[in-house]
Amino acid sequence: MATLISQETLWLIIGFMGQAFFSARFIWQWWHSERAGRSVIPTGFWYLSIGGGLTLLSYAIYRQDPVFILGQSFGLFVYLRNLQFLRRNRKAD
Repeated sequence: MATLISQETLWLIIGFMGQAFFSARFIWQWWHSERAGRSVIPTGFWYLSIGGGLTLLSYAIYRQDPVFILGQSFGLFVYLRNLQFLRRNRKAD
């Protein structure tokens, strides 16, 4: 039985999807800043960062690229920590 796409093509799609998540977070942030008339970082920015980070980390692990793996792993920590700060601030309000 022939497969529709190769494993390599599938991983390229995953990599491009991760990059699309990462690009979308900047568009999301820009749109919210334009609406507010000032620079803001909406909560969705961090969720898109996590989605992009996890997807790109998976791709980096598949590629066995230690530089890319380290960079995405550290980024995920930062994104999750920022969500933790936001939740803590909401509870305090």
